[in-house]
Amino acid sequence: MPLVDVFGDEEILELFSEHALVEAWLEVEQALALAQSELGILTNEAAAAIAAEATGDKVDLGRLREQTRVVGYPILPLLEQIKAASSPDVARYLHWGATTQDVMDTGLALTLARALDRVEKLERALGDAIASRAKEHRTTVMAGRTHGQHAVPITFGGKLAVWLAELERHLQRLRSARGRAAIVQLFGAAGTGAALGPEIRELRGRLAAHLSLEMVDVPWHTARDGLAEVGFVLAAVAATCGKIAREVIELSRPEIGELKEAGGHLRGASSTMPQKANPIGCETVVGLSVLAAQQVPALLAAMQAGHERSAGEWQVEWDAIPGIAAAAAGALAGAAGVIGGLQVFPERMRANLELEGGLIMAEAVMMAAAPMVGRGQAHDLVYEACATARREGLILAEAIRRELDPKLVATLPPLETLLDPAQYLGETDAIVTTALERWTRATTPAPPQAETAQR
Repeated sequence: MPLVDVFGDEEILELFSEHALVEAWLEVEQALALAQSELGILTNEAAAAIAAEATGDKVDLGRLREQTRVVGYPILPLLEQIKAASSPDVARYLHWGATTQDVMDTGLALTLARALDRVEKLERALGDAIASRAKEHRTTVMAGRTHGQHAVPITFGGKLAVWLAELERHLQRLRSARGRAAIVQLFGAAGTGAALGPEIRELRGRLAAHLSLEMVDVPWHTARDGLAEVGFVLAAVAATCGKIAREVIELSRPEIGELKEAGGHLRGASSTMPQKANPIGCETVVGLSVLAAQQVPALLAAMQAGHERSAGEWQVEWDAIPGIAAAAAGALAGAAGVIGGLQVFPERMRANLELEGGLIMAEAVMMAAAPMVGRGQAHDLVYEACATARREGLILAEAIRRELDPKLVATLPPLETLLDPAQYLGETDAIVTTALERWTRATTPAPPQAETAQR
């Protein structure tokens, strides 16, 4: 039972299904014929026949798979099936001047454009869920953790803001990478376009326009950097989802207990331990993020294709791109589900802040004392106070009063204020505001351009 088949995004899986890919290739063939008829290369009647008859219902997928094993690529056997079931005009003019990779690459670009639309929709859903929780928990104080240990206080909203900012950057990367991957390929056998005639550049532009793809004038049969870039961005998006899921798993451990996935009958249940409620939503996201990451080296290897056509590297993309897209989309959908149903326990967060008797506020004491004795000496004094607190089981306030010079303590703010985690949050509130504003700008459609007033 493959993980991606169960938890990958169903829309992405359908886009890359055999049936959908065949439809995409035929869509390219139909658009090519239409563009050629507009330039007088084919008759209107021939283009109309191709549009009407070069359709997926004529294709036996089982036979296509068998014939692909013989030929090595699916386009020639696909064309043979279409021609055998169509009129003479289709048999004569279908695939005029194009090469197999022109059709497959343009079909892939078409499919990728639709897949990236779906990924952006899922990413926006996750970002919106995180933004909502960030607003809700803007002032919910919790322990910041570095190296797995208590550091200084933060807020849960501040943690969410960091996740949101990362997603906003991914959104920009996704849009940018799309422009270098959702591009037409129509350059013929070795990239010269010789078989396509003198109108090749205009023909390519018309084909791109019919398919809503970007126009390029340099072949990319063996220049796969755009696809590798998309793969990296998708894997990076999935990695962020995996990071979020791992943090939720960590913070939902019973001994921490600050977060918990949504519950439900048998959700996360064990076949042997009745008490179990495993964070299964997060686990799925982590697994999908790992699968997405594993495909990036394959796409980098595919970039090594040489000369004017690859000798095996190109075929790697047939598995890697659908896999990485489905895994990334599944990770986004899974992470959105986790965040949407996440249970947050502010009282447990507050209790955990006090687990070490206030030692989490040691930096605040050091910085308050530094103007009087210098930062270095203040660090040493507070370090010794913390060591005493741990050794003798004291709270930080008691250790400070014992270890620091009373005159120095008298110059400090009242310890009740100085040791209050809610008073040592720095610019956390501004960080949350900034992340929310940037997300809103990134996901709000730009207003239509005002028409230039006629003079």
